[in-house]
Amino acid sequence: MAMTERRRVTTALLVYRALSAAASVGTVTALGKQVYDIGHRQLDLGLLGLAEFAPAALLILVTGTVADRYPRRLIGATATAAQAVAVVAIGWYASTDPTSIGPIFVIVVCFGVGRAFAAPSTRSLPADLVPADRLPRFIPRMSGAFQVASIAGPVIAGVLYAVDPAAAFLAQALLLAAATFVLLQLPASPNRPVEVTIAPELEAAVEPLDAHESAVPVPRATLSQALDGLRFVRQQPILLGAISLDLFAVLFGGAVALLPAIAEDRLGVGSVGFGWLRAATGIGSAIVTAFLAFRPVRRRVGRVLLVAVAVFGVFTVVLGLTHTYVIAFLALAVLSGADSISVFIRSTLVPLATPDHMRGRVMAVENVFVGASNELGAFESGVAGQLIGTGGAVVLGGAATLVVAGTWWALFPHLREVDGFPGTTLAIDERGTVVE
Repeated sequence: MAMTERRRVTTALLVYRALSAAASVGTVTALGKQVYDIGHRQLDLGLLGLAEFAPAALLILVTGTVADRYPRRLIGATATAAQAVAVVAIGWYASTDPTSIGPIFVIVVCFGVGRAFAAPSTRSLPADLVPADRLPRFIPRMSGAFQVASIAGPVIAGVLYAVDPAAAFLAQALLLAAATFVLLQLPASPNRPVEVTIAPELEAAVEPLDAHESAVPVPRATLSQALDGLRFVRQQPILLGAISLDLFAVLFGGAVALLPAIAEDRLGVGSVGFGWLRAATGIGSAIVTAFLAFRPVRRRVGRVLLVAVAVFGVFTVVLGLTHTYVIAFLALAVLSGADSISVFIRSTLVPLATPDHMRGRVMAVENVFVGASNELGAFESGVAGQLIGTGGAVVLGGAATLVVAGTWWALFPHLREVDGFPGTTLAIDERGTVVE
């Protein structure tokens, strides 16, 4: 791929990531505020997370197979456009001065279906279109685009929601429409089998693929092919450890879902203050991601991952204990920065250790795990908040995350001892800076 073409592709990927992330985070921010304004129940916030997660879990065998059998950019564009339609419907319902949250959950499920199909396709595209040796440098830039969007999206949603709730949702729909257009500008990336190169430090832990996993997929989809993603992850202890760590750690540490209750009941701020509080997660992540773009994690990858998860748990506890806005803001920034390190490591490791022709199915599995850690974690936090109060639920979740980090340190020694990423070599100058 020529330099000019590569820059065009990477720019389009970054712009799509920023637009779609701003829309997604902004939509979730406005939805959380709207649902809590109607019912004033933490449980409703948890049910909202469950409605977002359910489609990805129920369609796991379909979404990954579709991503591996059809052009990924077209699947991603169609699914992103479907999300835009769902957000328009939410905006219309918001304009009717609603008193019931039932219709919101129905539309959110439709939104979740679109996101379930978009995720494995669009998350496979960087590994499809960016050379493997450049991916560890490109992933932080993708994360940076996401973090910038995570700052702008909630702020825009919070300000517009204060003016008119419907306007907040319509703005997110426009962002999704623009993201769809950008995605269609990418070149086709035909799914093709490739040889997977495993770094020496991973060879002892990674089991060889079965014969049918290294062959070109047959034209007709089968249940066995749909299950290949699950089999592959199960066979690789490092991938299983990394993905399941994210699942259980953030499952218990899903404090962000309770931010509408934290903002109103514990900190006493309105929708604008809530929007900035939600943006604190993006600010913390953006700072860490900017650092990773210049100094990516290159050694002791497994240990750094586990320590980052532990830091996430500690500052989740701080968030649950405080009644001060500034401390809550800083705690959110730090825990999100720690989460960015975890995301960077997992987002680089998983696609590089997965054959191209299976990447959609493996990404669908990871998407369910990630969705579970966020949306299902939101459900867990909402239920806990309803039972023991918002502060108690957040503290309990942070403590559980610390337990998970310690347990995974003991249960997955291969993950703990990972020292680098598979199939990549990074040149380091005398100052320790990665050289292109």
